[in-house]
Amino acid sequence: MTAADDNLLADLDEKVDWANLNHAYGAADDVPGRLRALCGDDEQAQQEAFRGLFDHLAHQGVRCQASPHVVPFLARIALGGPRSARELALRLLTGLAVNGDEEREIIDGADIAAWRAEAAENSPDKLLALYEEALATEQDEQRRQNLQVTRDWLAVGNPIDLRDSSMRSYDAVLAELPALLTLLDDDNPQIRTRTSYLLAWFPDLADTSLPLLLDRAAHEHDAVAKATSLVAVGILGTTALAGTLAAELDAENSLVRWAAATAIAQTARNADAEVDAQLLDRAIAGLAAAGAAPTPVPATDYNQGDFHGHTADTLLALPPSPASRAAVAACLPSIDPSDRAFMANTVLPDLFPSPLPEPRPPYERLPRPQQQLLHALADLGEGWWNTADDIGENLATYGLPATQAGLRTYIGLPLAGYGCRPPRV
Repeated sequence: MTAADDNLLADLDEKVDWANLNHAYGAADDVPGRLRALCGDDEQAQQEAFRGLFDHLAHQGVRCQASPHVVPFLARIALGGPRSARELALRLLTGLAVNGDEEREIIDGADIAAWRAEAAENSPDKLLALYEEALATEQDEQRRQNLQVTRDWLAVGNPIDLRDSSMRSYDAVLAELPALLTLLDDDNPQIRTRTSYLLAWFPDLADTSLPLLLDRAAHEHDAVAKATSLVAVGILGTTALAGTLAAELDAENSLVRWAAATAIAQTARNADAEVDAQLLDRAIAGLAAAGAAPTPVPATDYNQGDFHGHTADTLLALPPSPASRAAVAACLPSIDPSDRAFMANTVLPDLFPSPLPEPRPPYERLPRPQQQLLHALADLGEGWWNTADDIGENLATYGLPATQAGLRTYIGLPLAGYGCRPPRV
């Protein structure tokens, strides 16, 4: 590390008793070394430190006892650390605030009130009484010892509930955000992008962050940074902001157009007022166009980088309409198979309002959204048909082939390579 980096972590060993804190693999006394390596000159060691900190402090999304204590140091690195370490620090801060499942569910916004209520129900103070009550009546010596260990852990304020420990880490990041807001104007577009992305999970700061995010979007020249800030505005904002996003629907860059449409659709879910119907129609049309196109490169990190999945989730969150459901159908061929069957079954009744007549019309004569839905299901593969959401049974209800082989034959797709057997005559 340089002298400046030494100063950055000057009180790392004195401020926190790392050896008496735990992470996912035991005592956290290795954390200071990993933080120093994160700020070091060796790129491989830096990447290993990043992966190690993420795995030890947010293992499979579970935040640990030591997790909140590392947050102030990561914030320092994000603000003034070596260029290569700053973005990694922001990624770690996001992982300490929210887990992967919560990142995928951002379409609903972060329900912080519900998270806090869940954490409060399982706080050390509440659980301590339960463990003391169990100790008072337990006769088995081994079970008493186990209860005593947990009771003593709770007695000094340590968490055992996942939501409780997660909220401690989340709140530690929240405490650092006022200082990190300056990074929205950083010279590095990746830093601006990561800061906008992080802010989307903190509605308690929205009164401060929303104007800054809107200003960032208005002046941003980097497409990914601009798109990330626009989607954050939609997640945090209300319908009053939808009009300010309208101009970006005509942006030259396709990712920015998608982000503006996503943000407008997101604000339409809020209950304070209705989005102008024509504006919402334009947004849905923009999402339909994005859904039918390849994933932009580069794209944003929302929904863990699943561009078409995020687009479809945004559309499914809107009140059903022919346009929104047709737009979901446009996304289906590009959606991960693990989600495709669920989404297809969700929009099937809207795209096929009544069963097809007999004899069944040729596939080529079906409306485009119906074709897209059926093609996406036909390409799933037999394994998904055997396990996912009663695909065949649902299709049969609408006068459609009930097997993958039958559907591929109807569409005119080859059977070879998909584990299909030719349908019986």
